Amino acid sequence: MDNCCGLLTDQKEPVPLKSIEVQLEVKDHVATVVSTLNYENKEDKPLEAVFVFPLPGDAAVCHFSAQIAETHIVAEVKEKQQAQEEYDDALSSGQQAFLLEESDQSPDIFSLSVGSLPPGESASIRLEYVTELAVEADDGLRFCLPAVLNPRYQPQGSQGPSVQVTSVPASLVPYSLSFSARVSSPHPISKVESSCSLEPLQYLNTDQTQATVKLAAGHKFDRDVELLIYYKDAHQPTAVVEAGQASAKPGSLMGDPVVMVSLYPEFHQSVMSSLASCGEFVFLMDRSGSMGCPMNNSKPQETRISSARDTLLLLLKSLPMGCYFNIYSFGSTFEHIFPTSVEYNEKTMEEALKKVEKMEDDLGGTEILQPLEHIYSQPCIPKQPRQLFVFTDGEVGNTKEITGLVKKNAGSHRCFSFGIGEGASSALINGMAKEGGGHAQFITGTDRMQPKVMQSLRFALQPAVEDISVSWDLPQGVSATILSPPITAIFQGQRSLIYAQLARQSSEATDGSVTVKYSLAGHPSQNQLHFNLKPAEDSGLIVHRLAARTVIRSLESEQRTDGEQQDEEMKKKVVELSVQSGVSSSFTAFIAVNKDGGKAVQGPLVRRNIPTPLYGVPMMAMACSYSAPMACLAMQDLSSYAKRMDYLSCDVELSDCQSIHESRNMLSNEEEDPLPEFLPRHKDPLLQLVSLQKASGCWLLDADLAAILKKTSKEVEKAKPASVNNEVWASILALIWLHGFKMDAKEEWELLTLKAASWIKAQNDRCKALPSCGASNVLSEPNFLLAVSSRNVRPTRDRRFHTLYDPPNGLCENQPNRATLRKSVSPRESSEFTQRDCCLNPGDRPTPPWAPPLATKFYTALVDFDFALSHAHLMIFAKCL
Repeated sequence: MDNCCGLLTDQKEPVPLKSIEVQLEVKDHVATVVSTLNYENKEDKPLEAVFVFPLPGDAAVCHFSAQIAETHIVAEVKEKQQAQEEYDDALSSGQQAFLLEESDQSPDIFSLSVGSLPPGESASIRLEYVTELAVEADDGLRFCLPAVLNPRYQPQGSQGPSVQVTSVPASLVPYSLSFSARVSSPHPISKVESSCSLEPLQYLNTDQTQATVKLAAGHKFDRDVELLIYYKDAHQPTAVVEAGQASAKPGSLMGDPVVMVSLYPEFHQSVMSSLASCGEFVFLMDRSGSMGCPMNNSKPQETRISSARDTLLLLLKSLPMGCYFNIYSFGSTFEHIFPTSVEYNEKTMEEALKKVEKMEDDLGGTEILQPLEHIYSQPCIPKQPRQLFVFTDGEVGNTKEITGLVKKNAGSHRCFSFGIGEGASSALINGMAKEGGGHAQFITGTDRMQPKVMQSLRFALQPAVEDISVSWDLPQGVSATILSPPITAIFQGQRSLIYAQLARQSSEATDGSVTVKYSLAGHPSQNQLHFNLKPAEDSGLIVHRLAARTVIRSLESEQRTDGEQQDEEMKKKVVELSVQSGVSSSFTAFIAVNKDGGKAVQGPLVRRNIPTPLYGVPMMAMACSYSAPMACLAMQDLSSYAKRMDYLSCDVELSDCQSIHESRNMLSNEEEDPLPEFLPRHKDPLLQLVSLQKASGCWLLDADLAAILKKTSKEVEKAKPASVNNEVWASILALIWLHGFKMDAKEEWELLTLKAASWIKAQNDRCKALPSCGASNVLSEPNFLLAVSSRNVRPTRDRRFHTLYDPPNGLCENQPNRATLRKSVSPRESSEFTQRDCCLNPGDRPTPPWAPPLATKFYTALVDFDFALSHAHLMIFAKCL
């Protein structure tokens, strides 16, 4: 091998895969991906190259072909065992063959075998799939091209063979990636963002409904390629009708028209604001070794497990009083904080937080099945709907067992899943949420975990949608057969997809409608969409293939829940539909054999495993022991992988790793007020403030709060109006600080501030009959909004404030509304109102003419307090009565 050339593996073997070219076409919320893999054999022997790689778990792989010199071979979909036998027969006879197959255990892993590539010859493999784009919390559409495949942990006793992956650190991946995207939509494209470096967005027309974007050169395989696409006025209900395939049998899925309906339910604001005050919240946290990996390379000190701890803090502080909760953590074994779920109060919350702060990535492998079985074995608490939150980096090999268990117990809970870090299994994360009637989120790149998790908590606190039904109003002679599984969950702003096969006879009518009815918080609701039955042009059977994928996944799921023995009848249906539609399944594979003339390939066949990128950390950190970042590689449970990676020695002693870890957590030498015992981990002032909040929602007026506000205890107490309750004053100050300094993190603290406002209101209700009560004295007005703003702030004294009293509307958003102000002031005052009147110098302390006396008193106290503000708008409200 000394005379070999080209790219090499870690064993100095040539790698036949040289480059990957990816072309993405997005039409509204559907993506078509074409990947071209270019191989070249520079050895003197014929090669078999095997490449195991990830794809989105909900992708419909619908095309596979090979180009060898002038010969173009299009693969066929066949039953998997038959395809494997044909592939082996072709190799044994010296023919060239290509095999693409989906993993038996996880639909997001594929294996591509390129057989009998002669010396000096090149081959291009073309792979095509279609997929829907998920809607993110900020209304962006998320496309993810998985470029990282981490080793999947296979628990002992799991069904089926493990997934064999040859992986190397991202810096050693021996092939290149190019990526380009074309986006088109009926709505203008506002922007395209990515965690990877992109070339500037290029618009193709004046109305900006078409654009192209490319991945910048030199992509490093340390992350998936993720695009976030934003449309203006997006997420409108749509229906696309696609004509059947001319060559397919009428009455079959591919022969009849298929309609794809996209609905975006909008709930009434009264329902959205009435968050549940009950429920059983069970949090399941991954503590396997791989959770010690950094969240991203730009912040290596922030590991997955540390981010998960911070997220649990926010979750626990945001839970409503009177609910029930428990926290499980798992690795090779599992633990739980309480024997059974307990009622949420100050004592149980503090006990849980102390244990959460001690959680590390020290439980070994990723065996999620056992803790799930234990959770489901616990009886549900009457009138407390169970909500399960699962946090994992998704590096498991028994995906189908896990999603099957969730589906089996779907009637007793809702499951919200979170994929942490690069390479998390989309099949696992999406599968658990789909089968559990919840919502899935992925935290990758520079994403913060907290806002995404808090959005899911909002979903969990919303009333469950019940009695969902779908009805069609179609012309005479036209009928619809729904292909999608029944809709089990509907969330505000999230897309609901329906696929239906249309059987039609001759009819002059061209319009139809679909109606989704449901009950929300006891109120009947419905969403209706009218659409044209005329088929769309040049759709390329995208809708049919997505529909076929939906049916195939549903059938495969039924097999898992019917028992250990596979239902042969169901398998037969899957194979038949997979072959008919050309869409892959776990029971079929794509096979292509070059049977054209020419001599058979001579000589022994050499197998080459193409390495896939492994998300990890710098080499020095990778050399740490099991409990340190070495666990990122999950090598302790994959001995064969460890042997392939033996050049990564473990020379660094654990003490060295510990000293590095300790140096990252050293506190500054500046003197600070003492903080609670669970606080030192949190350098973020937001988390420090959140950690001080009580389970009831209030804060205490103490030195810890003063330190976060950058004040002394004496300054905090001196500014307090004499008759005001200490806890009320502390809570008001904490909420003002959040609105002033952390508006960019509003999604993270919004729920806990609602709880605080409810607590303040409760104090007022309790104190109405007591004139001496502090809460009553401060909050006796019917509805008031105290708004404090700062513009162009300079150090210390250049601070400006304004107070707004708004009885008719109660709560004001972000900017002072001039129309709202006019409701609260006289005509003369309204006409004389200017921005300068709103921005008052605290040294002058004038009284705004529209402010009621008590609000003015409170305003004056805040001016005296002299906050060191730095953000443009700072608000706090208390809604009374």
